[in-house]
Amino acid sequence: MPFLASFGLSAQGTPAMSKQYVNALDLRIINKGFNDSERTFSRLPLCLRDSVRDGLWDRQQCSAGMGVRFATDSREVGVRYDLFLNTHMIHMADTGLKGTDLYILEGDSVWRHVNTNRPYIKKGTEKTCEATYVSNLGPGIKEFMVYLPLYDGVTDLEIVVDGGAVITPGNSRIIDRDRKIVAYGTSILQGGCASRTGMVATNIIGRELNCEVVNLGFSGEGKMDNCVARAMARIPDVDCYVLDPVPNCTEMMCDTLTYGFVKTLRTLRPEVPIVMVEGPIYPYARYDSFFGDYLPKKNAAYRRNYEKLKAENPDNLYYVTSDNLDGVEDDGTVDGIHLTDLGFKYYAEKLIPVLRPIIDKK
Repeated sequence: MPFLASFGLSAQGTPAMSKQYVNALDLRIINKGFNDSERTFSRLPLCLRDSVRDGLWDRQQCSAGMGVRFATDSREVGVRYDLFLNTHMIHMADTGLKGTDLYILEGDSVWRHVNTNRPYIKKGTEKTCEATYVSNLGPGIKEFMVYLPLYDGVTDLEIVVDGGAVITPGNSRIIDRDRKIVAYGTSILQGGCASRTGMVATNIIGRELNCEVVNLGFSGEGKMDNCVARAMARIPDVDCYVLDPVPNCTEMMCDTLTYGFVKTLRTLRPEVPIVMVEGPIYPYARYDSFFGDYLPKKNAAYRRNYEKLKAENPDNLYYVTSDNLDGVEDDGTVDGIHLTDLGFKYYAEKLIPVLRPIIDKK
């Protein structure tokens, strides 16, 4: 019964020891691109509020990809947080939508999933979730990471540990603060429909490459807004941009917007490599004659712009095709578009060989 401690009992049924609630802001927030956002756990700078569509602004309120790094010798580790929306969707599990994942570092580089909180709303509150991930940990300092909700936002966030336990922001070289990828895209990039928050591709990539990955995936709104490109260009210390906007764009948008969006990044940050990712060919496209024809046309328009940009300057520009992007099997999606955990694993495994040499260069 992993959550008994949340109700005042330890896993053995004995009275739980006192707890301390540690503000996440006193630890280390990871995978956050902008320090001037409206809220700590929203994803775009406040200065863009009047420059973007309401839908885009709403999506950036989600805390997708963000997390908290810390180290503690506590025997029990839990979480308490307030949801911004307390939303629900019919095709995505609440554990991924508005839950949180705890990971622990084994050895020097292997992250293991410990537990996921089921986002029950605490009695007497409207939006507060509180749960214990694990009790009865062994002695000694251990490195942890908590991933935040993918399709909801968070206001107040606290890590819960034993009273008197040591808790610090952890080793800064674990999820190295000096290695950073900024990923821009659509609902798939944001995390739809991972069953839990650690399984979105950006978080898988971050664990595998020991780097921060800023998730700028905006469900239905990854439409290559140039103001977003300009904002991305001012994120400091970026080692690579990943661009995956095709699923939200029409063929005409892929034809007319791609060049300007990428050119903005290349002009403002010429030293930063850019990886352009094609849109997936959804499983049903092999049977639906319209999509079987249209989805490749969107990718073709996107690729033409890549080739034009590459011809102008071949340096620091990479391209990932749609081949097996969501896997070689038909179980890579939930609804024919958005990814299962297996689909996110396929996606990450396709990008990691491209990203690893870029990140390891520095």
